[in-house]
Amino acid sequence: MLDMSWGEVMLIGGVALIVIGPKDLPKALRTLGQITTKVRRMAGEFQSQFNEAIREAELEEVRRDVEGVKRTVDAARPSFNPVDTIRNEIRSAVESRPGGGSKESGAKDTGSFDVPRPTAEQQAAQMHDAPMEGTPAGPTAAAFPATSGTKTETGPTP
Repeated sequence: MLDMSWGEVMLIGGVALIVIGPKDLPKALRTLGQITTKVRRMAGEFQSQFNEAIREAELEEVRRDVEGVKRTVDAARPSFNPVDTIRNEIRSAVESRPGGGSKESGAKDTGSFDVPRPTAEQQAAQMHDAPMEGTPAGPTAAAFPATSGTKTETGPTP
């Protein structure tokens, strides 16, 4: 602590024994020990208060940093809305499709993007032109040529 060697301590003890006397030396050493304990306790308290002040200063700095980040986020919040961003991207993708989506371009809203719905007249014409039951109709008719009532046997009949 004070960087004293054993020789110096013995010299101080010898001088104290001569000056104080053998009768009062134990009291003096006890008092010296109590004073040393109090000084160490005060030094420990000072050091802990100093460390606490440093921690508070660091916490205050961290608190300021967090508040700065919070202000930055709050400032960016009105401009960043993921729902609006996605909605705008979908709307622009639909409007940029060839011939579809934009009502301003004169396209008729059919309710579907891929297949136009037939009108009532087209449905009636299909019903009227529909072939008899059991014969194929439409594009499959070419694949199955009509037979003239003859049956081709492919195996035993039940």
